[in-house]
Amino acid sequence: MEPNVLLESLIEESGVSRAGLAGHVNRAGRSRGLSLRYEHTAVSRWLKGQRPRGQVPDLICEVLGGRLGRPVGLDDIGMGASAASAGTDGGARSASLSGFVERATALWRSDEQQRPHLATVPAVTGTPAVMPVWEWENPPEDTDVSRPGPGRVSASDIAMLKAARDHYEQMYRKTGGIATRSRIVRFLNAEATPLLRGGHSDALGRSLHRATAGLVAVAGICAYDSDAHGLAQRYFHQALRLAKSSGDRGLGGYVIALLVTQSLFLGDYRRSIAFAEAALRAAGGHITPALAADLHAMQAKAYAQLGDAASARACIGRAEAQAGRIHTGREPDETGYVQPGLVDVQVAEALIGLGDLPAAREHAASAVRAPAHDRGRVHRLAMLSHIELLQGEADRAATTAAEMAVRARGMESQRLRDRLRQVRGELAASGCADAVETTDLIDEALRVPL
Repeated sequence: MEPNVLLESLIEESGVSRAGLAGHVNRAGRSRGLSLRYEHTAVSRWLKGQRPRGQVPDLICEVLGGRLGRPVGLDDIGMGASAASAGTDGGARSASLSGFVERATALWRSDEQQRPHLATVPAVTGTPAVMPVWEWENPPEDTDVSRPGPGRVSASDIAMLKAARDHYEQMYRKTGGIATRSRIVRFLNAEATPLLRGGHSDALGRSLHRATAGLVAVAGICAYDSDAHGLAQRYFHQALRLAKSSGDRGLGGYVIALLVTQSLFLGDYRRSIAFAEAALRAAGGHITPALAADLHAMQAKAYAQLGDAASARACIGRAEAQAGRIHTGREPDETGYVQPGLVDVQVAEALIGLGDLPAAREHAASAVRAPAHDRGRVHRLAMLSHIELLQGEADRAATTAAEMAVRARGMESQRLRDRLRQVRGELAASGCADAVETTDLIDEALRVPL
C-alpha cells in the first residue's frame, strides 16, 4: 500500500486530530443510519493507504469539506479512481497535470514534516514500478502545460530553481543525502510549490517543469542515500512526470538512469536492463555521451550479475566508446555526475561480477587516479580496496581503505556507511598487520550515529 499523502495533507489543513476525524465520521455516519465505531487507529490505517469500505470515503469528504469550507472529492483525499491509478505519483494518463501537482506537493509537505511512514514505505515492484517509465516513453504528450493562477512565473524564478539544483547537488556530494534532504525538501515546499501553482504560459511552464524536475530528482537521490527507497522511488517518478511535461527527453533519460541505479542496488537486475534500454531507445538522439556511457555501464553490471558474460562485455565496450566522446562543456548540468573515472569504476564492478580481477583492478586504479568530488572518491577507494583484498594484497588494501575512511569524515550517507562497513569487515577478516589501525579509523568514521 502507498501512503495517502493527500488525505494526510487535508487532515493537517483542517486542524482535526486523527481521533477527531474518526469521531466526526462516526457522527456523520449516524445521520445516514450507519453504526460506525472508528477510532484513531482506523485513520492511521487510511493514511497508510487502506481504503475504507462502503460510504466511509464519502463521509470523510463530507467531514473535511465542512471543516475547510469547500467541496472535497474522493480524488482530493486520495481515494478516487484517478488517485488509485496514479500509483506512486508518476502521473497516470487519466490524472490531470494539476492533479499531479497537488499529489506531488502533498508528498513534499509530508516529507518536510518527517512523517515516519514515508521513510519506511518499501519501493513498489511489478506494474506500479514500470508504468511511470512506460508512460514517459509513450504517447500522449502534454500539448499545453500553461496554467492560470495567482501571480506570474518569471524567467528569474526559473533561474533560481536551476541555481538551487546545483547548490543542493554540491551539498549532497560534500555532506551526503541525509544532511541535504531536509534542506532541499524545505526549498521545494517554500519555493517550488507556489511556482507550480502560479500562472504561466506553455513555454515558461515547460521550463518551470524542467527546472523543478531537476530539483525533485536530487531530492530522490538524497532519499535513496538515506535508505528511504520507497520515498526515493516516488521522487524519481515525480521527476519523470515533470520531465515529460517539460518536453525534454534527455532529462527523462537522466531520471531513468537514477531508477536504474536504485534497481541495481535492490537487486532487480532485469528491471535495470529494461529501464536502461527504455532510456536509450526513447531519448534517442537526446541522450548525451555521458548519460549513454553510464546507462551502458550499469547494464553491464546487471548482465554480469545475471551471469551473461557476452552481453556484459558488449555493454562494457559501448560504455567505453561513449565515454571517449564526452565533452564536458556540451553536457547538461544533470549529467555532471559522470565525471572522469566514473565509467571506470562502473566497469570495474561489472568485471568483478565476471571474475576478471586483473582487468577490474586496472579500471579501479584508473578511477582513483582521475579527479573526483569527495563522495565519488570514497566510493572509488572502497572499490579499489575491495579488489586488492580479493587479490590477496591485504596490506595495500589497508592503506587504500585508510584514505577512504579519512575522506568519508563529515559525510552523512547511508550508502557510504554501507561501503565503509563492507570494507571494514573484509579487512578484519584478512588478519593483516595494518588492518587493526585501518579498522580503528573506519570505526571512528562510523562512531557518530546518523
